[in-house]
Parts: sequence; C-alpha cells; structure tokens
Amino acid sequence: MSTVLQVRGLSKSFGGIRAVRDVNFDLAEGEFLALIGPNGAGKTTCFNMLNGYLPPDEGTVSLGGQSLIGKPPRDIWRMGVGRTFQITSTFMSMTVVENVQMALISHHRRVFDLFSRATRLYVDEAMALLDLVSMRDQAGRACSELAYGDLKRLELAIALAHEPALLLMDEPTAGMAPSERVALMALTAEIVARGGVSVVFTEHDMDVVFAHAHRILVLNRGEIIAEGSGSDIRANPLVQEVYLGGGAVFETEASDA
Repeated sequence: MSTVLQVRGLSKSFGGIRAVRDVNFDLAEGEFLALIGPNGAGKTTCFNMLNGYLPPDEGTVSLGGQSLIGKPPRDIWRMGVGRTFQITSTFMSMTVVENVQMALISHHRRVFDLFSRATRLYVDEAMALLDLVSMRDQAGRACSELAYGDLKRLELAIALAHEPALLLMDEPTAGMAPSERVALMALTAEIVARGGVSVVFTEHDMDVVFAHAHRILVLNRGEIIAEGSGSDIRANPLVQEVYLGGGAVFETEASDA
C-alpha cells in the first residue's frame, strides 16, 4: 500500500515545556491508526500540527509527497485532510441535509455563487452521504433536535463531503454512550475499508481502539514509547506502567489535556 502521510521529527514546545518531541510515523492508504496516551501526552498538540492549527518548531509533515508545513488549515483541508473534533461543530439552526450541502458547496467552491439557491445545490450528493452514515431518515430535522450520537454521525458525513484522503478524528466518541461509541467506530471502519480513506484518531476508550485500529501509537510526555498491533500494545510493560502503574492495562479512561 502507498504511503499517504509521512511525519518526521515533529516537535513542539510551549515555553519550557516540550509538548511533542521527535514524533515519526507513516500512514498507509486505507489504514486506521490510533494515537493514544495518558493525560497530557501531547496527542491534541500533535493533531493540531498535522492540520495546520499549530506550526511545529521542528519536523516535517507530508501528504502524498506534498509538504503541509506552513500552510493554513483551510489550504490543508483543500489538499484532502478532513477533521472531526471532540465537540461537534454544526449549524444548529439548519437541517441535517443543509449542513452537508454547505460542506459540499464549500468543497465545490460555490460559496460566493450569487445566482444559485444554496438549498437546491448538491441535494443528491448530500443525501448519498447521509445514506453512508445511516441518517437519510433525519435529513429534514434541525440539528438542534438531534441526539448527541446523531450529531457525531452528521459530523462524519460533513468531514467526508470533500472526499478526503486523510481523516483526523480527535476523540470521536467523546460524550457518547457505550453502544453509540461502538456503532460510530464500526461505521467509520466500514467507510475506511470501502473507500480507502486513511484515518488517524485519538481515543480514550480502549475497547474502541483495540476493536478497530490496525495499528496503535502510544505517546507519553510528547514521545512515542510504543507502536504496534493491539496485542503488542496490551503486552508492552512500559505502556502498562505509563497508564496504570503496572496494573491491569486499559480498563479505565482518562481525558487529554
């Protein structure tokens, strides 16, 4: 499989605190990669450097051989990097289908088209994306009426509207009930397998991580301390020590700072 994302020597400091140091990894086409670590490990900082929200102090990030360093988030989005956030971000007064239409209008650069009514643009494409996340039956509902799990699925449809090569998912199941977490990540894994989208996600629910990640990177104090399959990570004594002081690993959750 071809390499979609290449990260080399990624580092970031805030004052005297080294939040991320010398992070290196590749991401293959269609790979589902989990980035995990205890509170304050540097996961969110690393994510923010991947899509331009933070400039790295050192290192390189390349997407399909093109450097992302120094580019603003919107340009990186245009290059094919989508992102979902811990807290959902939708237009709450709009309907479900209108939210997806807005993403498609932006993708097709029709935002400043004064001669077309937005509600008539890309309806079929929007409905196809809602089909993909099993939300066609809620297309006409206002986002303000949706359950939190449905908002997360809608956010996934919006992120897929510009056909990303890489999808960054920051705590995709945060705030969801256990059954909703399983359903959302199973859906995401299916989309990855079907469409060849590559995914990097952070997550504190280890059941979700071990059930779906093809490969896992473990961060601690800004450094990668382990990499491998779920079984490799479960058996790694350093990972066990970092998470739970050597106890039974990955049976509790924490929140990233």
